[in-house]
Formats: sequence, C-alpha cells, structure tokens
Amino acid sequence: MTCYDRRDLGLLLLRLGTGGVLAAHGTQKLFGWFGGGGIEGTGQFMESIGYTPGRTSATVAGLAEAGGGTLLALGLATPAAGAAAAGAMAGASAVHAPNGFFNQEGGFEYAASLGLTAAGLAVAGPGRLSLDHALGHTVNRNWMIPAAFAVMAAATVVTVGTRNRRLRRAKEGEQEALFEE
Repeated sequence: MTCYDRRDLGLLLLRLGTGGVLAAHGTQKLFGWFGGGGIEGTGQFMESIGYTPGRTSATVAGLAEAGGGTLLALGLATPAAGAAAAGAMAGASAVHAPNGFFNQEGGFEYAASLGLTAAGLAVAGPGRLSLDHALGHTVNRNWMIPAAFAVMAAATVVTVGTRNRRLRRAKEGEQEALFEE
C-alpha cells in the first residue's frame, strides 16, 4: 500500500492550479473560450506586438499553454509540459517587460510567476499523484529535463530575439516631429 505524503499533495495542487490557469489561457487563444480572441483575434494581436506571422504565433502560444497546462495538471510528460509552458510565459514576459515588474502596471509579474512555477514543476517532478507515476515515468526521465529546457530555450531565444529585432527596426523607421505644433 502506498502512502502519499504532503509533498505529493502539494505538487498535485501546484500542478492543478498552474496547469489549469495555463490551459484556460491557451484555450482563449485557440478556441476563443473564456472571452478570448480565438486564433483570428489572437493572431491579429500577436501581429500588433511583433510576433509574426500572427496566426502561427497564436497557434504555437495556444498549444504551448493549453497543451503544456493540461499535461502539467495531469502530471504527464512533466519535463516537456513544464518547459513548453515556461517558454510560452517567457514570450509573454518579453511583451510585458517594458511596463516593469508589477502586473497592475501591465508588467511581467504574472507571466513570470506562471512560467517559473511551470519550470519548477518540470524540475521537481509531478509527485506520486500523477499519470507519470502511474505509467512508470516512461515520459518523465531525468535526461528529459535538460533536453526539454534546451529545446525550449533555443526556440524562445530565436522567437523573442526575432520579435525584438523586428520592433527595433520598426522604431528606427519612425521619425520624431522636429517642431511642436
């Protein structure tokens, strides 16, 4: 008989809470649920903040959030799920960074908190109250943690870096007024 301890319960609560929030955000992007814009509206928004093509960016972000969040909540493929969610939140943090830290000012606090929690769960593991544990950790091996984070870090650096270069070029093309009217 297996006795679950408070660590297992704590990890379950973190997974359900964080995964649920991420999944809800992803379904806003993908399906327009919970007041979201769906692929079309989110794609237009993504274009406006420099993530192009917008529709593709919306789909990738939505899948990383909805898929990563759902897998985190279930405790399945935890390294990949946590890395995917953390990568999506790194991209969101980049958008909010110019507004400072605190969410009330439009800052990156919320996105960073979700991303760090997802990353922490990927590293700590899902606990015994998870599908990973029930399946013998076939998709939750120790080597998968650095592999998942390496792939996601590379994808995030390329995506955010490309966005930042695009925004810089657009800003360089703008000319300030020489005289006040």
